[in-house]
Amino acid sequence: MTDIALERGAQWLSGSELRPTKQRVSLAALLVGDGENRHVTAESLYAASRHAGETVSLATVYNTLRAFCDAGLMQEVTVDGTKSYFDTRMDDHPHFYWEDSARLTDAPADQLEISSLPKAPDGTEIAKVDVVIRLRRT
Repeated sequence: MTDIALERGAQWLSGSELRPTKQRVSLAALLVGDGENRHVTAESLYAASRHAGETVSLATVYNTLRAFCDAGLMQEVTVDGTKSYFDTRMDDHPHFYWEDSARLTDAPADQLEISSLPKAPDGTEIAKVDVVIRLRRT
C-alpha cells in the first residue's frame, strides 16, 4: 500500500470521531486511497486487504465497515435484503445491480425522476429512499 493511499485513508478518517487505528487506516486506504469511490462487500474488502498483505479478520472488516457507516463516512446499500454493499459516495444517488456478476455500480442520477412517494404512516417520516435498478444481460 502506498504512502499516498495511507495518507488519504487517514485524512478520510479524520473527518469522523473514529480513532485512527492501524487496521482502520489500512482499510480506509483500500477504500479511498486512490481518490475513487468504491462499492464493496465485507468479503471483497477482506480479500483486498489480504492481497495487500494486511492481517485483519473478516469479523474486523465487518465491524469496521459498520463503524464507518455509523460515523457517516459510508453508506450501506442492501440488495435483496440479504447482501450488503458499502458505498464511499455519500450523496443521494441510484445504483445498478448487475445480476450476472453481483456488482453494484452508480447509476446516472440526472436520469432518475421520482415524481411522488407514498405518504408515510402516521407518526413516521421518510428517512431515505434507496433506488437499486437490477440489470440482467440479454
